[in-house]
Amino acid sequence: MSIDISKEAASWFKREVGVTDGGYIRLFPRYSSGGGLHPGFSLGIAIEPPARPRIETTQEGIVFYIEEQDLWYMEGYGLSVVYSEAEDDIEYKYEAKTTAGD
Repeated sequence: MSIDISKEAASWFKREVGVTDGGYIRLFPRYSSGGGLHPGFSLGIAIEPPARPRIETTQEGIVFYIEEQDLWYMEGYGLSVVYSEAEDDIEYKYEAKTTAGD
């Protein structure tokens, strides 16, 4: 399991949700009619400091993380968050991991 945030995506978070250098973005599964990696769920975001982070990365001065209780959503996958210029929005891209420990 891993998360990768592009510089452009991190800039989008700064612009659109107002997070600043030294801030935190929590990625978490939430109920959704759209669906993402699992039917009925998609990734939500919250601007809050971590309590029990298990996966984290820093990009453009922002710490992006997933809490321990939310790991089930990413089991067996890596996540890349990229910026779509055409949509002026972020996109979540999931990649299946096949090696142990990912």
